[in-house]
Amino acid sequence: MTGSELVEYVEGIVHEDIQVGDHGLDLTAAEIRVVEEPGRVDFGGGELDAATTTPHETAQRNPDDDYEWWNLDAGQYLVEFNESVHADEPLVCQARGELRDRGAFHPTLFVRELEGVPLSVPTGGLRLKENARVSTLLPSSRP
Repeated sequence: MTGSELVEYVEGIVHEDIQVGDHGLDLTAAEIRVVEEPGRVDFGGGELDAATTTPHETAQRNPDDDYEWWNLDAGQYLVEFNESVHADEPLVCQARGELRDRGAFHPTLFVRELEGVPLSVPTGGLRLKENARVSTLLPSSRP
């Protein structure tokens, strides 16, 4: 499966010409959320409760910018994507090299649908622009 074939499983692509490559489809950051109050996970699921999150603020870097930036300190966040995924078979979602090269990452996931993904930011922090390509969706050989 090629990047262009992945398009049939993805809605909300920001700029297809840039996001679709030979082997994958890049996903873009729509929102960064901060976990404010803990969620709960139990054995049987009867006490399962979502964490309380809030959007992380953005700021302009330059007055003429069309998009703002998240100034992220070291820590854990949730990244939400502009794109939504709806696939019958599992696809791989991995952090882009540009993110990893700056010390930030998220776990590699096998997904049929995609919601908020945990994002780890290194000690020095990270500046992330709205709509930045942060992840790549790839075909999976996993059943």
